[in-house]
Amino acid sequence: MALLSPPAAQDTRGVPAPETDHERWLTSVGLWLWPSVVTLVVATYRIGEPLLGRDELTSWDMSGRSIGQVLATVQHVDGVLSTYYLILHGWRVLFGDSAASLRMPSALAMAGAAACVALIGHRLFSRRAGVAGGLLFALVPAVSRFAHEARPYGLVMLAVALTALLLLRALDRPGSSWRWAGYALGLVTVGLFHLLALTCLTGHLVLMALRGRRERRAWRSFWLAVLAALVALSPVVVLGRAQTVRQIWWIAKPTAWSLVDIWPQLFYTGPCAGTMILLAMVACRERRDAVLFCAVSAVAPVLLIWARSHGEISFFYFRYMLFTLPAFAVLAGAGLAAAARSRLMLTAAFAAFALLTASEQESMREQLGHYWSGGPDFAAAAQTIQKYYAPGDAVAYPRREEEAISLGVRYYLPRDLELRDVFLAESPTRRNDLAATECPQPARCLRGEKRIWLVVRGNETDPLNALTPYQSAALRAHYTVSGVERPSGLAVALLVRTS
Repeated sequence: MALLSPPAAQDTRGVPAPETDHERWLTSVGLWLWPSVVTLVVATYRIGEPLLGRDELTSWDMSGRSIGQVLATVQHVDGVLSTYYLILHGWRVLFGDSAASLRMPSALAMAGAAACVALIGHRLFSRRAGVAGGLLFALVPAVSRFAHEARPYGLVMLAVALTALLLLRALDRPGSSWRWAGYALGLVTVGLFHLLALTCLTGHLVLMALRGRRERRAWRSFWLAVLAALVALSPVVVLGRAQTVRQIWWIAKPTAWSLVDIWPQLFYTGPCAGTMILLAMVACRERRDAVLFCAVSAVAPVLLIWARSHGEISFFYFRYMLFTLPAFAVLAGAGLAAAARSRLMLTAAFAAFALLTASEQESMREQLGHYWSGGPDFAAAAQTIQKYYAPGDAVAYPRREEEAISLGVRYYLPRDLELRDVFLAESPTRRNDLAATECPQPARCLRGEKRIWLVVRGNETDPLNALTPYQSAALRAHYTVSGVERPSGLAVALLVRTS
């Protein structure tokens, strides 16, 4: 069936000389290489400039633990992210823990996803559609934003796009056990990076219904691959179910309006979302079977997750559905290729799309670009402490902030500048967890330090008010606030001992 292979070549009679094998190879490579390169260039532009966000700091913390400690921690929390943490641990050993280094796996994954978008678009529609889809994918603000995120979203998008491509290849040769094994491995990879992304199977079922409805061998191989993947993923599923309440309790149950509001969030800007959806609708005039496969792959997972989120726990958060963007890009590429009949029109369309998304592309690369409305400037807080540091200084944090402030300040302080955390009883690493244990009797945890730095969130007039009553009382009994600096979102106070 034509759905599974590139459209037939046009009549070349009258062409003086056919392409050589070398020219055909260059054409084939260019199909995926240009979208991949453009995505990588856009994704790595100023990749290290935004401060690490809260979740990224968790990735930094986890990747710095030993393999044994990572495996012990994921038994209690973040079990669904264990594969990502182990990969980042190995990456960090080789390339260090700078912001650019921690984010580079995501950028590389986005480049790989763009290549898959181009290849899928070529198979389902045309070469022009494939290249257009890959380049549109490169310019979507959400792609750049999460290429700059030390979290697994980019790897999920690559895994989902690659698995769709592997299914198309398996259906080219339904009798090839190796190709079905590759597809099964792709599904396992999807689940290891994000279990919710397995809702991509809705699109795969549609593809099977279109292609394999009369081929029992293909259906049998498909279900065996799916079953094998689910069995392999069962330990992660068990861990995820046990840890769900702790990890995503904060996600609100979606309303009917959420199904409208989700699209600007997915693309990271309303105009981009509107443009991509409009181009996808233009593609509906193209090959109906291919359009149906891509449309279901793009929309059905969102609907399923929305429906599932009306139970005890909600999963409806835009980051968890970013894996649908490659399918949207394939459709939008087909629509653009159909609407723009010349290279000049295509070039103008890409320029207009880049201009449309330029402001978002710029804002997400600012220092606090990883926060929705300002954010804690951990780098400035660390610079304040480093500037006025004296040997023997200690530090105190409001532990109810779930380690975010502690991790942020520690990351941006020089590695050889160590401050004893006065109210820390047991660190998250020692507990094999993400949260620390606080000293139960704060007054007894003080060791007569001459100076203690206090870092709290917000703009409290008196930073000591951000602590628990017992912690605040213990410090007030022996210390006075010598000075306060207020970087964005934080207050950094120096407490000096008086008695």
